[in-house]
Formats: sequence, C-alpha cells, structure tokens
Amino acid sequence: MRKLYILFAMLAFPLVAAAAGNRLSAHIPEGKGTGKAVVICPGGSYFWLDKRTEGKDVAEWLCSKGIAAFVLDYKVAGGFNFITDMRFLYGGRCFPGALDDLRRAIREIRAEAVKYGVDPDRIGVMGFSAGGHLAMLSAEVEDCPEGGISSKPDFVVSVYPVVTMSDERYVHRRSRRGFMGVKSGNKALRDSFSLEKNVPEGCCPVFLVNCCDDPVVDWRNSVLLDQALTCKCVPHEYHCYPSGGHGFGLNPTITSTGVPDWGGQLLQWLGNLD
Repeated sequence: MRKLYILFAMLAFPLVAAAAGNRLSAHIPEGKGTGKAVVICPGGSYFWLDKRTEGKDVAEWLCSKGIAAFVLDYKVAGGFNFITDMRFLYGGRCFPGALDDLRRAIREIRAEAVKYGVDPDRIGVMGFSAGGHLAMLSAEVEDCPEGGISSKPDFVVSVYPVVTMSDERYVHRRSRRGFMGVKSGNKALRDSFSLEKNVPEGCCPVFLVNCCDDPVVDWRNSVLLDQALTCKCVPHEYHCYPSGGHGFGLNPTITSTGVPDWGGQLLQWLGNLD
C-alpha cells in the first residue's frame, strides 16, 4: 500500500520523479548580495526529487535574502527502480553518481564565482532528507579537486537528514536502497556512507534541523550526527523541535507550529560565519 501511495504521488507530481542528474537551476539576487552561495539538494530517498518544496521554493527564499542559490538535479534511481527493483538485474543509478554531481556543481560555481557574484570561499550545501545525507557526505569524503578547484563545501545545512546507513535501529532503508543500489547489503560500504562514523577532523561548520515526530526518517538520525560532530569538536548548531514532521522545507503552511522560524535561525547562523 505504501509503495502504491508513493507511486501515485510521483504520477500526480511528475517533477519529483526525475532521474537525469547534474542540472543546476540558478537563482541570483538582484543587486549586491551577501556573497554567499548555496547548492540545494532536494530530498526523495535517492529515488526521486522534491524539486518544488525542497528545491525551487527554498532557492527563491534564499535569493530574497541576498544569497545565491542553485537547485541541483542530481542522479537518483528513479521511480521505475523503486517499484520494480530491476537494478538487481542490470545495475542502474546509484553511488557515486549523486555525489559526483554535487562535487561537480560546487566546482562549477567556484569556477564561475565572479559571474555569479559570489565568494568562492563561501559556498555551502543545503540538503533535505536524503539530500541532507548527500550534503553532509560531501563534507566528509576526500576532496575531489579539478584544475585546482576544490569540491568541498564551506558549510553544510542538513534538514531532517538521513544519517546512518548501518544502524538498523534508525536507518531509513528506502534511502539506503536508493543510494547504494545492488550493494546495499555490503556492510563495509554501509559503514563508509554512515555520516555518524565518518566525520573528519577539521570538518566545515554544520547547521542541523529536525523534528521529534518525524514519521519518515527516525529523528535519532540527527542525534547520531550531532553527537559525532560534538565528539570531533566541529562547530555546529542543532535545532530539534518537538513537532513538525518531515518534508516541510521552508514552507510554514505544511508543517506545525512546533517548528518556529528556523529560516531566521539559519540566517543568523550564516551571518555568524562571516
């Protein structure tokens, strides 16, 4: 029944089911902006992308605050693979496609920083749900520079993120299957993609948000990441609200009053990075 519901949602909103990957939609502030840029990674369990609530709407909000925003259409497995699991026969989209797309996007924006009116040393990543996993993963893995241009973000904003791929108590199995594909049973790989196990020394600052009543991704995913960041003395801010659910992005009309103005808190945190 749950798969039928998600399939209906994908058919009703075709924009969330794209699997192409690595297209950037730029939203550049008019006039003089803050100099910051954010690559936005929508959620969707690594099978599809919520390009509206967790993509365009967020980009337009950031742009209105003087922050250049780029919505990333990164590679996902797609609805067909979600319904049929046919990747077990022919492989299909999985890691490192999404990560490669994000790294490429960061390098592209840095290379074109003058064109976009941004500071190449103030480029961050914001991700939601599975996109929150991808955003943080980009800060944890080894740098992948090209032409001397780094693929590492300068800060990360991770919103109700998928964190663990190995802790069976809290893992979001659909995202694990979407990200890892036919190798989702490989324990070593599960560990290597579990964010709480791989926070590096000198990690960039992190802003973390989630809700205790999240019905999709167990809220303790964020607790695991918060603890790991604290252990490694990574500068970060963690906001955990009692209610609000999942998938609300920055839209107050699709969440509860349990989530205050987290966007305002984010802007204050970003300002303190300067």
